[in-house]
Amino acid sequence: QVQLVESGGGLVQPGGSLRLSCVASRNIFSTYNMGWYRQAPGKQRELVASIRTIGITNYADAVKGRFTISRDNAKSTVHLQMNSLKPEDTAVYYCNAKQWTGAYDYWGQGTQVTVSS
Repeated sequence: QVQLVESGGGLVQPGGSLRLSCVASRNIFSTYNMGWYRQAPGKQRELVASIRTIGITNYADAVKGRFTISRDNAKSTVHLQMNSLKPEDTAVYYCNAKQWTGAYDYWGQGTQVTVSS
């Protein structure tokens, strides 16, 4: 079992920045691909960014050039640095850990990000 705890959400003005963090209950990055997803009201959950066990990153087109995913292996933490935020980035952001075989899949409780003036 893996617990994921997100933090760092909040209210920010358009053009501002936030840094989300996801702490895993144990060191899993060597066998789990990590991802950040988001879900806006009335919309489906969508992948925002991911980082694979070997460190390859991937981003949704909507956030390329603005968001950066990174991980700190020593602290079992994944970060999502979000810059140049837009109102359309408003959503609940979820951390996900997916074992590379697909056998295990864990989610955090989510953290609200609101971009508004």
